[in-house]
Amino acid sequence: LPTSPLKIKEPKDSGSVWRSTSLQGDHRHRRTEKEEDDLLIQEERKKECMFRFEKSPWFIKNGEMRDYQIRGLNWMISLMENHINGILADEMGLGKTLQTVSLLGYMKHYKNIPSPHLVICPKSTLSNWMNEFARWCPTIRTVALIGDQETRARIISDVILHGEWDVCVTSYEMAIRDKGILKRFNWRFVIIDEAHRIKNEKSKLSERVREFKSTNRLLLTGTPLQNNLHELWALLNFLLPDVFSSADDFDSWFNTNSCLDDSGLVQRLHDILPIGFILTFLLLTSAFVLLIAFVYRYTKILMKDIDIVNGAGKLEKTRLLNILMQLRKCCNHPYLFDGAEPGPPYTTDQHLVDNCGKMVLLDKLLPRLKLQGSRVLIFSQMSRILDILEDYCLWKGYGYCRLDGSTPHEERQSSIDAYNSPDSDKFIFMLTTRAGGLGINLATADIVILYDSDWNPQVDLQAMDRAHRIGQKKTVKVFRLITENTVEERIVERAEIKLRLDTVVIQQGRLAEAHKSLGKDEMLAMVRFGADHVFAGKDSEISDEDIEGILKRSEEKTELEQLGESSLRNFTLDTMENTSVYQFEGEDYREKQRRNVGYWIEPPKRERKANYQVDAYFRDALRPHAEPKAPKAPRPPKQPNLQDFQFYPPRLMQLYDKEIYYYRKSIGYKVPKPSNESPKELEEWKNQQKKIDDAIPLTEEELAEKEVLLQQGFSNWNRRDFQQFIKANEKYGRSDIESISHEVEGKTPEEVKAYAKVFWNRYHELGDVDRVKAQIERGEARIQRRLSIKYALDAKIAKYKASFHQLRIAYGTNKGKNYTEEEDRFLVCMLHQLGFDKENVYEELRQAIRQVPQFRFDWFIKSRTAMELQRRCNTLITLIEKEMHEVEENEKNDRGRGRGSGFKVPKSRGVSQKRKSEPTEGRGRGKRPKV
Repeated sequence: LPTSPLKIKEPKDSGSVWRSTSLQGDHRHRRTEKEEDDLLIQEERKKECMFRFEKSPWFIKNGEMRDYQIRGLNWMISLMENHINGILADEMGLGKTLQTVSLLGYMKHYKNIPSPHLVICPKSTLSNWMNEFARWCPTIRTVALIGDQETRARIISDVILHGEWDVCVTSYEMAIRDKGILKRFNWRFVIIDEAHRIKNEKSKLSERVREFKSTNRLLLTGTPLQNNLHELWALLNFLLPDVFSSADDFDSWFNTNSCLDDSGLVQRLHDILPIGFILTFLLLTSAFVLLIAFVYRYTKILMKDIDIVNGAGKLEKTRLLNILMQLRKCCNHPYLFDGAEPGPPYTTDQHLVDNCGKMVLLDKLLPRLKLQGSRVLIFSQMSRILDILEDYCLWKGYGYCRLDGSTPHEERQSSIDAYNSPDSDKFIFMLTTRAGGLGINLATADIVILYDSDWNPQVDLQAMDRAHRIGQKKTVKVFRLITENTVEERIVERAEIKLRLDTVVIQQGRLAEAHKSLGKDEMLAMVRFGADHVFAGKDSEISDEDIEGILKRSEEKTELEQLGESSLRNFTLDTMENTSVYQFEGEDYREKQRRNVGYWIEPPKRERKANYQVDAYFRDALRPHAEPKAPKAPRPPKQPNLQDFQFYPPRLMQLYDKEIYYYRKSIGYKVPKPSNESPKELEEWKNQQKKIDDAIPLTEEELAEKEVLLQQGFSNWNRRDFQQFIKANEKYGRSDIESISHEVEGKTPEEVKAYAKVFWNRYHELGDVDRVKAQIERGEARIQRRLSIKYALDAKIAKYKASFHQLRIAYGTNKGKNYTEEEDRFLVCMLHQLGFDKENVYEELRQAIRQVPQFRFDWFIKSRTAMELQRRCNTLITLIEKEMHEVEENEKNDRGRGRGSGFKVPKSRGVSQKRKSEPTEGRGRGKRPKV
């Protein structure tokens, strides 16, 4: 069919001066000057007519695009025209879907570029994508690749393979399962929604989408940075694999532990980000932290693992994670523990509220919210909390909808539609944070309650943004419930610090410190946090006045609103690592009531028991202690510190020793007597003391001589200069003094030459002479090795007039089964041409392979990485060195027998050896496809 994306179509260009009729059958034709000029003019016209929208495009129906959305569309058009892939990183609710739909509409109606396009999105938002296409640009034909295996097979055979469509929309899971059919298409655009799903480059989805052939790639995400800069590299690697090819190089270039002190590294990152990879618009959100009453079951969990809390037990990460999970469950609701709920019979009444501080708060807050006409979203990490909330809503008679990870796709969309309908009676929509935080539009709600907090702050921000969507007409208020004096406070504090990375990299233009996964010490600190308050047994009540205060404070200006950022986004590097939710305007309000209990918490006792372990006490008491080191002997206060690498005259050291001994005599210093009193040590002790007792001051002549000798050493050489000199000798060899002089910063070539002359005469005086000498000799061995390889390659290439066609390699038994001789010949000749010791030579070799026509259909050699090419070249170099060594030995033997020298160049058959067409067992790749 004409519109099938599987069919290759010739581009239509009515104005082209390149006429196929005049060139038919003539593949050697060259353009004339006029043809070349006309073609260049035509290309310039194409550049000049790049379209830019000033208002909403005509093909967008049922509404108008906003200004920032039009800017986003123009930005994506400029990326496409410049053949660059990018990330659209708007905040949630600012219309990334609409901007993407408008881009595909522009390609269809303005550029007349044939489809197909692929959109990969979360399962929960697939139907929303279909609805957005139908609403905003009905002329774009869409097909949804979703359903069970039988349904998808029918869609593929009846719709997709027929080609009567423009955009295929599928989910992450279907992209993995149906990779076979999706890989058959040459996609114009591959678009990934919620693209932080591919932040792990080793995940199945990341690997599969990299196999899809596409002209352009676009990532949509409100959170391009979640944890660290390596995740940003994973996204950039998908967009520009040739530019961001090495994760190790990226991590080393932008090492966040060193960036804070190196402005050059910071500037390097911002030299990359502003050029168009990432476009983001910000949406401000107000959030309010509420601390509520403590629950007593917390004490039992700490008592069970009191040895860990006190630091006496073995710190195992698995055990600490289990304690943290139990403490979080306790903060959420005690009924999450088996046997905690009274029964049977199990009833739904007031005890569901009274036994949990968060439920007490909700029970007082929700009636007031309902009375003022608000609608509520409640997010929790645990689906069992939704079970409890569901019982509560049934008991109170609140209309509700529920969505978690186990909710079927059809039921998800029906629940969202039921909640968003104009006459909906649903007051509460309860969701699990991760299942309901991606791409769902719940703009009819104006209250967001985070029942508990996620370790990843971006997950909570996505949950908040469900109500911050286009079409929201009310002020959105966000309440985060935190149980006071518990591990939840530390989770929120850690999330605040973790979120700075996104703030300072993309929004403020600076780098933050990298945050790794939770360590054992950090988890132990979380467990210990607030434990003293727990064992003190304090509690608090939530009164009606507290609730009224919360609602009133939600309308007041807070510090976060004054800064113009959301609750978590406005933290900067100036904030200390141990900041708390109790710190405000430079004052720590908790300090007034903090009790200094250290790291020991006394458990309840039934008998007298010492606060120490007997075994540990006697182990420390009976452990043999090392003898304290003798104090260093005093030195004259004004004597300069002479280093061995400064190579002062030996006479100066004698004068200094004389001066030191007299100074010690003048202050009455006595050499400490050795402890073991061996004869050798006693003799040494007596000699040292005798030198001090017999010491005399320096004469006037000796003082003048000392000043003269101080000018003869290399006093302006410090340890850094010396290390640079040693490394330069290792890099270039001791004889290349010109290159060495350029490596030592701050020193002229004459100074370096003078130092090198003295160094090689007196290097044996260095304290670590063996290490320095071995370091230089290792470098010189590497240089000699490079010369040996160069000699072998030069000799091998010189044997042939046309080495790219005639060169033969003596494989022996090391032929291998993957590379052909034609490929090996090209690798050797091109490596010699580029220079085997050149930096990045194997990357240049990889590019050369892709450009030569002889490997146009050799997918094996074209798909080799630089590292694989380097390994193969090393093998070939070893074979060539062995061959040339044998040639030299034969020449020596011939000269010894008087028969002359030389060897005959074997005649080349002119045709390279071809690979066998039948697959061989263990070859590492299969049969070549026929062209």
